[in-house]
Amino acid sequence: MFAAWVSSFVRLPDFARTTVFRWTLVVAGAFLLCTMLSFGFVYWQTAVYMTSKVDAEILGVARVIGDHPSLLAEMDDRLRQDPRRVKTMGLFAPDGHRISGNIESLPAGLAPDDPADAVIVRIDNRGRERQNVRLIAHPLTNGDVLFIGRDIDEINQIGKIIGRALGLGLLPAVALALAIGMLLSKRAQKRLSEVNRRIQRIVEGDLRQRLPTCGDDDPFDQVAVGVNRMLGEIEALIHEIAGVGDDIAHDLRTPLTRVRVRLERGREHASTLPELRAVVDQSIAGLDQSLAIITALLRIAEIEHSRRLDGFSQVPLVPLMREVGDLYDPIAEDKRVTLRVEATDEAIVHGDRDLLFEAVANLVDNAVKFTPEGGLVELALRHQEGETVIRVKDTGPGIPEIDAKSVTKRFYRSDKSRCTDGLGLGLSLVAAITKLHGFRFAIATGPGCTAEIACPQVH
Repeated sequence: MFAAWVSSFVRLPDFARTTVFRWTLVVAGAFLLCTMLSFGFVYWQTAVYMTSKVDAEILGVARVIGDHPSLLAEMDDRLRQDPRRVKTMGLFAPDGHRISGNIESLPAGLAPDDPADAVIVRIDNRGRERQNVRLIAHPLTNGDVLFIGRDIDEINQIGKIIGRALGLGLLPAVALALAIGMLLSKRAQKRLSEVNRRIQRIVEGDLRQRLPTCGDDDPFDQVAVGVNRMLGEIEALIHEIAGVGDDIAHDLRTPLTRVRVRLERGREHASTLPELRAVVDQSIAGLDQSLAIITALLRIAEIEHSRRLDGFSQVPLVPLMREVGDLYDPIAEDKRVTLRVEATDEAIVHGDRDLLFEAVANLVDNAVKFTPEGGLVELALRHQEGETVIRVKDTGPGIPEIDAKSVTKRFYRSDKSRCTDGLGLGLSLVAAITKLHGFRFAIATGPGCTAEIACPQVH
């Protein structure tokens, strides 16, 4: 209970729990670490450089003064010319007694002519003072030891200056990074809240909703555009399914009603066996029409669910097209329509031969059906722009532009085809087959219909 209370009490704000803000903290921390390492490297290099200069200086002074004939006078003269009090000198006897200089006692632990850091007590006219120095011990020929040093507080002061500059520079930078992270986090949170609100409305059934975009073409916008395109397809499919349900009910109701009426009339009026058989035959024809509708719908559903992908193989198109031509040539001849097949160039596509045959046959069937007596239907194979195109062209009335986007919908029949036998599912079947294969299906509008199935060439 207490732990839960503490957890709720110290709960971070929403923006602080976002991935954007956390990544901002990570980047800011990495920037802070790199900056500290850079400043540390600068200080280290500066200290090394200044220490080497001090070592060279005190070593040179020790040698000059050690060889000077008036050693004590030279030491006193150099100390008097040190108003900043940074020079330290001391001459000590072999027994450790101080002979001259401003170093109070003999420093211990120094190797001859090897500069090292040391802490000494400085004595002069201002009294005694502890001082950090860089010191060297230079033995003289008479056994005395000359100590020459220089204050190194300047190097420590530089370190403090660099640290102060680092702090003054990093504090605003870190504050700015946190402010930017907070701003970006709140901006992302605002967009996500809007997205969640839209998604919730979509879940509730409002399929007209779309994810918001800013027009910046950033990754978030690209994802939103893709999702919106998917939602558009889903909305269209749902509307199509709803319309298909109504169309199925309408198209099945008509033949079933006719069957029922014929059976009732046969029961009431048929007095002989031949009359009863005629009624039964008409009823069977009506039922066959209803079964044909259901079979076609199941066929389209099977194709759209990609159940035939495993049966794909290399399909030569020329024999397939000639077989379609042979199948429909007698039908066209009975209707006094010329059916011409032009397929000479070899072409191979990857797909299901039975489905492709069904698609081409449906296109030819429609062309022959709607072409008037004395007309022409052409089934041709063309190669253009890296594609193999199966083209079916006729001299019929064609498809009005207003119907161009609807002819592939299930049960759709234009006003011109109302009096023609059919289920309104042929072009829907062709569209489903081409979509399964990844081919392109197009129908040109205007007088004389032209339908094309464009397939990628197989090399």
